[in-house]
Amino acid sequence: MRSTGTMPGWLAPWPTLMCALLLPAMAWPVFAHAQTAEPAAPQVESQRSQAVQQRVPQQPVSRVGALQGMVMDQAGRPLAGVEVRLSGIQVPVSTSGDGIFRALRIPPGSYELVFTPRGGAAMRRQGVEIHAGEVLSIEVHLTVADRSTAFALPQTPGEVLGDASYRELNRRPDSDGAVVAAPLENILPDAAYFQPRPDRWNTSMPNYHRYNLGDETPFVLGHWYDPFNRNRLKADKPLFGKTFFSLTADSITALEGKRLPTPAGQSTANPNEPDFFGNGGQFFLAQTFRFSLDLFHGDTSAFRPVDWRIRVTPAVNLNYRVARENQVFSPLVTNGTTHFDTAESLQEAFGEVKVFDVGPNYDFLNLRVGIQSFVSDFRGFIFADEQPGVRIFGNVLSNRIQYNVAMFDLLEKNTNSGLNTFHRRGREVAVANFYMQDFIAKGYTTQFSYHFQRDNNSTHYNDNGQIVRPAPIGTIAPHRIDADYFGWTGDGHIGKLNLTHAFYEVLGNDSFNQIAAQKTGINAQLAAVELSVDRDYMRFRTSFLYASGDGKVRDSTARGFSSIVDGVAFAGGEFSFFNREGLPLTRAGVALNAGDSFLPDLRSSKDEGQSNFVNPGIFLYNAGVDVDVLPTLKFVANTNFMQFDRTEPLEFLLQQNGIRRTIGVDSGMGFIYRPFLNDNVIIHAGATDLVPLRGLRDIYTSQTLISVFGLVKFQF
Repeated sequence: MRSTGTMPGWLAPWPTLMCALLLPAMAWPVFAHAQTAEPAAPQVESQRSQAVQQRVPQQPVSRVGALQGMVMDQAGRPLAGVEVRLSGIQVPVSTSGDGIFRALRIPPGSYELVFTPRGGAAMRRQGVEIHAGEVLSIEVHLTVADRSTAFALPQTPGEVLGDASYRELNRRPDSDGAVVAAPLENILPDAAYFQPRPDRWNTSMPNYHRYNLGDETPFVLGHWYDPFNRNRLKADKPLFGKTFFSLTADSITALEGKRLPTPAGQSTANPNEPDFFGNGGQFFLAQTFRFSLDLFHGDTSAFRPVDWRIRVTPAVNLNYRVARENQVFSPLVTNGTTHFDTAESLQEAFGEVKVFDVGPNYDFLNLRVGIQSFVSDFRGFIFADEQPGVRIFGNVLSNRIQYNVAMFDLLEKNTNSGLNTFHRRGREVAVANFYMQDFIAKGYTTQFSYHFQRDNNSTHYNDNGQIVRPAPIGTIAPHRIDADYFGWTGDGHIGKLNLTHAFYEVLGNDSFNQIAAQKTGINAQLAAVELSVDRDYMRFRTSFLYASGDGKVRDSTARGFSSIVDGVAFAGGEFSFFNREGLPLTRAGVALNAGDSFLPDLRSSKDEGQSNFVNPGIFLYNAGVDVDVLPTLKFVANTNFMQFDRTEPLEFLLQQNGIRRTIGVDSGMGFIYRPFLNDNVIIHAGATDLVPLRGLRDIYTSQTLISVFGLVKFQF
């Protein structure tokens, strides 16, 4: 391709910016020796001739010059806001707060300089020569009326500055002049400016008290058990060369008490229980330990991508559950109302390598292979999990554009802990997404994405002995699902308005949907939006979510929206009862919705079951507020109103006519406490409830459902 010789528009500001960065450093010796005599003309010409002789081979010769200087009053104080104009140059420059001005990329020639101070008349200096490849440094003195105003006295328009008020200090080669150093400048050795250290990572810091308080010493050497100060285990210092190691240890304690609609079962825990629904009280306690070992090569900079990385995260979970009825955790009545389980897993185990650098501003392309965490959009509407896969990711245009291409082969999950097992699931997921920052408005990021899932036909019983794949409804037959998700999401702010939105269209086919009892094509939609405004220490937000439902249960098109493995942080998140709790659908073998999901997609399990696209769908309307009570304490309040999009799937599955659409009013409140203003200790606590309205009362009872929870996380 033939070059046109024209610079792209987005590169046009760079030469000016580089000159602006280089000129102050070049001009410093000039102002430091401002009182010395002006060099004689022969010396300048000699310097220019030597500059030509010392030019680096093949370096282009500059065809422009530059002018810089300082404007002061008669006492030597800098004057700010003085306009400096060169004859024939349309755009003037002004002096900064320290009286300095700079004019770059000036064609060579003889110019008249016009100085116009604030409140004063213009003054001029004629015959100022600008040479190609040079920076001319000058000093100008103006008469001022008053120090408080720093304005020049009115003078005769066009008055010429005399030699006493105008001085040419020096002419130096421009950055484009290709001179390695000024010939007349004596360069001192590095030892005059620097003190070499054999190991910069072990440089000691001064031990002092910043506020003269005995208990405050900001600079300490640190210890291996101290994550706040310099620690080799936290990648503050390299193990060797540029290879670093970071250890992160988490202890997560979760407890929860809740009341859910629970059938009395074949043999009730209370022999005298007369009702179909028994006591729905349940208690849950879980302790999880995670240890993340991260070995990488690079440096501690947050901007520079690593050259390679190896990360392994083993996890151990212990959980204990208590219910007030039988068959809550196991189909066997003899297993009683309590359950204890343990699990060990690998949540992360991957290697990462930089393929190549795309540009000089930390743009890169990396490859990551192994078990890794991945959330496919801003709020986890479609896929959020830790699974084995291959991921190519990177950025361009100084990180303005980011992209991912990933393929995952999912593992089975432990039923009671949700951790990975070491058994292949037989479900493949592919994701490609593209992010663009400052799209439409600065501060707003948009994302376009594509998801594909293939859930192969298989049979699977969970760890409690219940069949989850295929779901125990309708005709129990293994079936395969191929689904394509096309989405557009966004997150950020436009002006003062915070905005998050998502829209997904899913197409595909299910080889045998158990509710439709035939092969079905998939055509379903999801739309969500959250708007919020910040007022001082409070954020007021409102949200809306729509997931399409299926009104024709037995036809060949499935219209209910279902995700792959979602983990939704939306409309209150953990402070929403309907999102937090999975509601079992009375003796149907499936749940109305799964935990951490607003979708009523009638699955046997979100992790172990299959997506189901014949479901009632949902409309959700939300309002909430987040209050930063203290820098360490956030208060959250949230209310949701929900209704089904269609009720025909529920009527067919439960063999119950006349189920109405309204689900209920979901309310929650709680707090997030970070006592040390970091992630080393985080405490979540709250209470949520769901008041059933007519549709939920038709399925369950009118009893209010409640949940009280707490989570304590310690991190090293």
